[in-house]
Amino acid sequence: MPATIVVGTQWGDEGKGRFTDLLAKEMSVVVRYQGGHNAGHTLVVDGQTFALQLVPSGVLYDSITPVIGNGVVVDPRVLIAEIDMLTARGVDTSRLMISGNAHLIMPYHTELDALHERHLGDAKLGTTKRGIGPAYADKAMRVGLRVQDLADPKLFRQKLAVVLSHTNEVLTKVFDRPAVDAEAVAAEYLDECAPRVLPLIGDTVGVLHDALEMGENVLLEGAQATFLDLDHGTYPFVTSSNPVAGGACVGAGIGPRQINRVIGVAKAYVTRVGSGPFPTELFDSTADHLVDVGKEYGVNTRRRRRPGWFDAVMVRHAVRVNSLSEVAITKLDVLDALDAVRVCVAYQVGDQRLVNLPQSRLDTVQPIYVELPGWKTDISGVTKLGELPAAAVEYLDFLEDQIGVPIRLVGVGAAREQYLDRLEEDR
Repeated sequence: MPATIVVGTQWGDEGKGRFTDLLAKEMSVVVRYQGGHNAGHTLVVDGQTFALQLVPSGVLYDSITPVIGNGVVVDPRVLIAEIDMLTARGVDTSRLMISGNAHLIMPYHTELDALHERHLGDAKLGTTKRGIGPAYADKAMRVGLRVQDLADPKLFRQKLAVVLSHTNEVLTKVFDRPAVDAEAVAAEYLDECAPRVLPLIGDTVGVLHDALEMGENVLLEGAQATFLDLDHGTYPFVTSSNPVAGGACVGAGIGPRQINRVIGVAKAYVTRVGSGPFPTELFDSTADHLVDVGKEYGVNTRRRRRPGWFDAVMVRHAVRVNSLSEVAITKLDVLDALDAVRVCVAYQVGDQRLVNLPQSRLDTVQPIYVELPGWKTDISGVTKLGELPAAAVEYLDFLEDQIGVPIRLVGVGAAREQYLDRLEEDR
């Protein structure tokens, strides 16, 4: 049975975890394929709220094997804390598996991340300062430490000495910071983290292929989103990995012929965190409404997200880049009280009207909007398409027409059961 990918179509925080959790009930394996603990997702299950950072959403189902793939960068201290949190709340984490090829986030990565961001000043990128970028940089430089290195203390110390020979030069001579004590880092990771992490290592590629060969369903979930992708996002205001659907193959270890469903997740509006261009950004009372009603604050950082109207140009591009088969819309209910809603259908650049994403900088474009009527009705209890106000149906139909692929799942609240499936009903 081919695999399914869930990917964000905007700048993250679209609610991917919620729909991953919803889809997970049909899966036997759920894989996180890239990113680190800079990307949190919140799930509401039976009245309980779970804020996850590294552990895949499927952990909440007893029948699922949650996998952290080779493309993820892992801070073992964060992973252990998250496992302990879930265990304390009655969630069985014994099935969790991690690739030995996943790279470790080290304490100096976190320090370098914060120092680099501070050094950029007004040009800062808005990173979460959790060491993600420096960990991926060491991976690309081929001096990174991997999860499997925790099993060999001698090799771990040798590799640590190599990377610190350069890193300590940067810390002491560029940033005027103390050098990292290699033995202190080794003691923390080998003595405290290794006993907890090593039992989780497994043949993640083998598990995925075995499941697929047996006709079981596999779900691949990414962190961040299309426009935070290192290659396809609004560079340099991006993450350090490839959240797009193509990154799932590399980060999990399967080939493209094994994928037949790619679900893009989009909010009924747009938000982004940190710096970078944002054509439809709002700064008025509507912006405050979206933030307040949508609870638009980072799961990890608690930073206020920047809100704006739905950008169909962006999502059309995400459809192309990810080869999306469908789109799921979240937080439609956040628009309930608005008199009117807007959708960006094109960009104006000089005397040109662009319906596709330009290669030029996004901060040079002006959004062209179509305004639609609001529905002024609480839809949080709706479970069927026929129960939606006509204006809400019109909004979804308009978005679907603009992006060019079906909108199937629609979220109308934060809880697991607050959604409707448009393709299950006779329209």
